[in-house]
Amino acid sequence: MQNTPMASSRGRKLASGVATEPAQVVEAQRLRYEVFSAEYGADLGAGIDIDVDRFDPWCTHFVVVDQSGDVVATTRLLHGEAAKTIGGFYSEDEFNLDRLKRNPGVFAELGRTCIRSDYRSGAALSMLWSEVARYLVQEGIDYLLGCASISMLDGGYRAWRVARQVEQDFLADERFRVTPKRKLPHLANHRGHSENVTIPPLIRSYMRLGAEVCGEPCWDPVFRCADLLVLLSVDNLAARYARRFNIESKTA
Repeated sequence: MQNTPMASSRGRKLASGVATEPAQVVEAQRLRYEVFSAEYGADLGAGIDIDVDRFDPWCTHFVVVDQSGDVVATTRLLHGEAAKTIGGFYSEDEFNLDRLKRNPGVFAELGRTCIRSDYRSGAALSMLWSEVARYLVQEGIDYLLGCASISMLDGGYRAWRVARQVEQDFLADERFRVTPKRKLPHLANHRGHSENVTIPPLIRSYMRLGAEVCGEPCWDPVFRCADLLVLLSVDNLAARYARRFNIESKTA
């Protein structure tokens, strides 16, 4: 693993970087399986203990490891050029991105982000974002997109409330709007609920980084969750967090 110096999380040392060994990618896929199965009830197939799909071989995999070498956080990034080679982004299985992709600039997609439950105090996620931010600037990427998931294990009530709250506060410009291919069930039952709701930590972190949501959520039956398509301007990210991430903005 190409990594950054160790950081501390509640007395535990962590290191982050790009997974360069196949075995470490498998460890990341195993963590994904554990988190998505336990927290979303995802149906990832019987008899396996890893989450893997056709996009993985084309992605850059970022990991955070603890002192024992265990992967405790991971995410993956698919560059727009690689997406063209394999027929599109993962999120195009869920959303029509035609309008968004007509905008000039280089796009990349973040996905499968997860953190082991005992490492969610903030340090692991910050280190993961540090590696991603540095990569985005180095590769000249203009926009980062990805699906932010909300569990539907309660039947969808919370997912609709979260989606409405985020749309109200962080809706992207019309030129970046997308259309879900599978609308959430029971939409009519939830339009009337306007009270505030606690936004999931990962989605909150996206919004703090300057991300916006590109429209209504999509129902993902495999992961049993609602997905919001979020979009982040890399220039905004770099300008806002250059000192924190020790990177330079492309416009600096």
